[in-house]
Amino acid sequence: MENNSEMRQWVDDLKLSHPLVIAGPCSAETEEQVLDIARQLKDSDVSIYRAGIWKPRTRPGGFEGVGAIGLGWLQKAKAETGLLMAVEVANASHVKLALEHDIDILWIGARTTVNPFAVQEIADALQGTDKIVLIKNPVNPDLALWLGGVERIYNAGIRKLGVIHRGFSTYEKTKYRNIPEWQIPIELHDRFPDLPIICDPSHITGKRDMIQQVSQQALNLNYDGLMIETHNNPDKAWSDAAQQVTPESLKQILQNLILRKKTDETDEFNSKLQNLRLRIDEYDAKMMETLGKRMQIAEDIGALKKENNVAVLQNRRWNEVRKRMLAMGLEKGLTEEFIDRLFKAIHQESIGHQEKIINNSNDATT
Repeated sequence: MENNSEMRQWVDDLKLSHPLVIAGPCSAETEEQVLDIARQLKDSDVSIYRAGIWKPRTRPGGFEGVGAIGLGWLQKAKAETGLLMAVEVANASHVKLALEHDIDILWIGARTTVNPFAVQEIADALQGTDKIVLIKNPVNPDLALWLGGVERIYNAGIRKLGVIHRGFSTYEKTKYRNIPEWQIPIELHDRFPDLPIICDPSHITGKRDMIQQVSQQALNLNYDGLMIETHNNPDKAWSDAAQQVTPESLKQILQNLILRKKTDETDEFNSKLQNLRLRIDEYDAKMMETLGKRMQIAEDIGALKKENNVAVLQNRRWNEVRKRMLAMGLEKGLTEEFIDRLFKAIHQESIGHQEKIINNSNDATT
């Protein structure tokens, strides 16, 4: 797949003076609910109305969506409000039904993106159509898998494409429902700048009171738009109640967002920016030099442990370091999440250097 301006043509065709906004309930529940929310969103910055018709659930027994009957409700909402309609599809049967009901935008969910067979089935069903297709990131933080999903749809002849960043699952307890891992969508955007990227702060946060913050962060990173779950009675929603906002709250969130310029061409700005970046480059170089020296000491420790037949992993020492660095980092204004991830990575690299010394020593004695 190559960069292709056709991929973002559908966004440009909307001729928006603001970021693209996709909003609507996590799940279509009743015809009355679907129409009521659409009516409240009609005179806002929302361009696309979303509603889950088929809902993948981790375990059986939960609400799995109303099914095809909901597509008719979306048709009525479109006829009355003029909003474009979007639904999630997980197989060829879903695609067929969505096409029959002239749904404008189809998105592939995170649980489907992880399965190349399912994505290919959807791609085959879409061949020859001119629909807009959005691909959510896979549940696990795997850029290649995400790109693979986009490529399969692209290879089916679909050119109106986009991706949705909804965060990644983790076993660790964090303040997010799905940790953002911002570096992954940033790398994707660096590779394919023509591919529109939309942030789903509802699924990243899992909490409505964090949506404003994550939405702003996405716009600060030059995302093309937002997908925000919106319900007329969020607390009584049949699915994902905690992360949905009311139409009125959505309007307030959008009103409070600060839109950033992509750059500033003035000489004064560029001069100040260049000076600050040079200072960052200096600190980055110092960090690399310091880390290199640290790993050299780790190798010396590995040699000492080998000589005295001591195990590489020393949990007590690691927990002491972790606790001390956390306290120090918080004093410097760093977040607990960042400190924890940084020193876990450093610790793992140190273990690798120690194991290299011990394994090399073993090789030398055989």
